[in-house]
Amino acid sequence: MTAEMRPVEETTQVAVRTAGPVLDYYVIYPEVWDGDLAARPDGIAVEEFLLADDHTATGLANAVWTAAEGGWWSSAAFSRELRRDAKLRARIVPVGRADAETAYRRLGAGALPDETTLRGRFHDHLALPNSSPLSFAPPEVPEGFREKRVYRILFAGELRKDRVAHLQRVWAMTPADDAADPRARVLGTARLRVPDALYAWELRRVGPGLASSVDLTVCLTAPPSDTLGVLLRKLAAVVRLEGLIPVTIERFA
Repeated sequence: MTAEMRPVEETTQVAVRTAGPVLDYYVIYPEVWDGDLAARPDGIAVEEFLLADDHTATGLANAVWTAAEGGWWSSAAFSRELRRDAKLRARIVPVGRADAETAYRRLGAGALPDETTLRGRFHDHLALPNSSPLSFAPPEVPEGFREKRVYRILFAGELRKDRVAHLQRVWAMTPADDAADPRARVLGTARLRVPDALYAWELRRVGPGLASSVDLTVCLTAPPSDTLGVLLRKLAAVVRLEGLIPVTIERFA
């Protein structure tokens, strides 16, 4: 782990290809921490969202390794507090697997287990609310499409201005006219057209300083393909590596 670590590469992050789910990794730092990424961490956490057939989140599984315990443990309460407690989030850094491996070795724990083995350590699952799509009226389906869906990927906390600017570049977003206003809700919009669907998403603030979201509108010409799930995971992963903790994936229509 280095202070120069930059998890998100300066390449387009919306090219949709077939990709299996991957785990989310976090490095845990001490309670008294000045933000120096080169500091010795306390441990690592690994999480994975459990998804329904329509790609909404139904649960969250985790496993945590800390030097204090010297072993792996699993706790739904940890995942819950990570999303509720800003002080806890302030000392936990979202990373990719390579940085998690570095931290794990640095703590003398050896080689980080592969993802199949890590999933075997997921014992205490956090159940997430799951219900039919929230819809106050039938969605208006644009001409030429057969179905319209709206998803929200919700994150705890708010992105820094430089991270917002980075996402706008990575996703080739059209910034909102008032994006610089701290009261603005929509920060930028982007679109992606593939043969069987049109995807459009907004980067949003959800309450000042409280939460952020990516709201994805999907217009389909055919039954949804794997592309939808892959894109939702990619959007969540890119924002997570900009420093925010994903809370859930819900569907509005």
